[in-house]
Amino acid sequence: MPPRLHLLEFEQFLPAALEEVFPFYADAHNLETITPPWLKFKVLTPAPIDMRPGARIDYRLRIRGIPIGWQSEITAWDPPHRFVDEQRRGPYRAWIHEHTFTREGAGTRVRDSVQYAAPGGELVRRLFVEPDVRQIFAFRQEFLARRFPAR
Repeated sequence: MPPRLHLLEFEQFLPAALEEVFPFYADAHNLETITPPWLKFKVLTPAPIDMRPGARIDYRLRIRGIPIGWQSEITAWDPPHRFVDEQRRGPYRAWIHEHTFTREGAGTRVRDSVQYAAPGGELVRRLFVEPDVRQIFAFRQEFLARRFPAR
């Protein structure tokens, strides 16, 4: 039986052109800069990473102090509008992260849709996993607002 997926969605307007925003996201090594320092996140796959369907990217991080290996696979690649990464190995029972980018005036609307299944059941998900994921995306949004400031 497949795990029950939960959905989290995040959205942000960045006052920068799609042609500037998408390449930033398309460089997997930028994940290190947009991930909170408390996760000690490190991309292990050497640069440059050829982003395309089937590309696999390895990471190392710490979740609540526990070292974790993570591998994601790019399952959809439609520059500069969309890409999807899915966990192949890692801390979740399932993780499907769709990134979409829409030109909006002179800026870009960025949307993240995350479908996930947490290990440890519903209580672990509600008390730990979902709050942690929300905190990670809040950090990311704050960083991106500074990285792509209004001009």
